[in-house]
Amino acid sequence: MRARIAASVVLAVCVVLGTAGCNLISPQSTLRQYDASDGVSGSVGDVDVRNAILISDNGKTGNLVVTLVNNGDKPHRVQVQHGTSKKADAYVTVEAGQVKQVGSDSAHQVQLTGIDTKAGALYPVYFQYGTETGVRLLVPVLTNAMSEYHTYTPTPTPREVVVTPTPTPTSTSNG
Repeated sequence: MRARIAASVVLAVCVVLGTAGCNLISPQSTLRQYDASDGVSGSVGDVDVRNAILISDNGKTGNLVVTLVNNGDKPHRVQVQHGTSKKADAYVTVEAGQVKQVGSDSAHQVQLTGIDTKAGALYPVYFQYGTETGVRLLVPVLTNAMSEYHTYTPTPTPREVVVTPTPTPTSTSNG
């Protein structure tokens, strides 16, 4: 009787190890970081750059759509550069602990001009703040042809329009 119990226990242990053994030695996919959408991601110090894409319909001007996450306890002023330029194209301040959506509406767009690229290309965009070493991401260039991106088309920069008032005619009475 004891031999049967021992054999049953050994068999149960073998079945458990045999069916779960591959999970003991294979890496877990959920522990690997990956970009789940169309954009690319990176990190600069306390700031995570997530899902960066560039929406451009003419290949000349693009709207940078990105999420910036400040994991630190101080605000950071993130500098955005594009192409090979040495100047900042934009600065975006991200408060401590804030998740900031950039480019999702016309009031918060970072427009990159003179990009000279086509849809489907990867365009270099550089993110940096303070004395932290920046990160250069090859950001995918997309158009608004996909319905989820049709509202992200770059909004033209408003120009000052001078309106000259037209004189209001006055009535004349022949009295």
